[in-house]
Amino acid sequence: MSEFFGPLNSEGRVPPRQQTRVAAFLISAHGALARQFAFALPLKLESAWQTELNAQFYRETELVSLLLRATSWVPDVALGYMAASWETAWSPRPIEGIADQPLALAVGLATLAHAAHAGIRPAALLPVDANTNDPFVMTLRRIEFESSRLLQAQILFLKGESLVPFRDTVNSALERRRTEVRKLWSEALEGVGISAREGNDEKP
Repeated sequence: MSEFFGPLNSEGRVPPRQQTRVAAFLISAHGALARQFAFALPLKLESAWQTELNAQFYRETELVSLLLRATSWVPDVALGYMAASWETAWSPRPIEGIADQPLALAVGLATLAHAAHAGIRPAALLPVDANTNDPFVMTLRRIEFESSRLLQAQILFLKGESLVPFRDTVNSALERRRTEVRKLWSEALEGVGISAREGNDEKP
């Protein structure tokens, strides 16, 4: 089992089986985030954090679109049951103890988004000799770049003054999400011969 994609073909491209598994996982995660951002958005924006929800919704949607078009897809018989477990894991979890329900939902969504963007590092799996002009390789690097930007916004939101009274509750929820995301990511990778390395999650 390797820490990187491979073996690459003669053109430096990632094997289609690994592309398929990784892209399916990423589409599931980022697609779930896009859907939840869409449902969390009010018809009229009334606060700064709602404005950020709108921006993140469009970025997540773009990442899904890129993955759908850049991946060399092949049949993967394990995806059926794995995708079901992924979708269950992404289900919304409002933070208990926050009376403002829209805010509770937004915080629950932010913990999932933070865990996904900090814990899923697909570009780190690319070997140094991967083809830099390959669409799949470029997409993974774009995801890495966008995730770092989105992560900073989530950290600022979770550290906001409005959440100071709920700091312990938020931190506990975030740690549960991190553990869950890392476990699912590792399992997805191990099924295609990749050993996931522990990422350096940024703390909120």
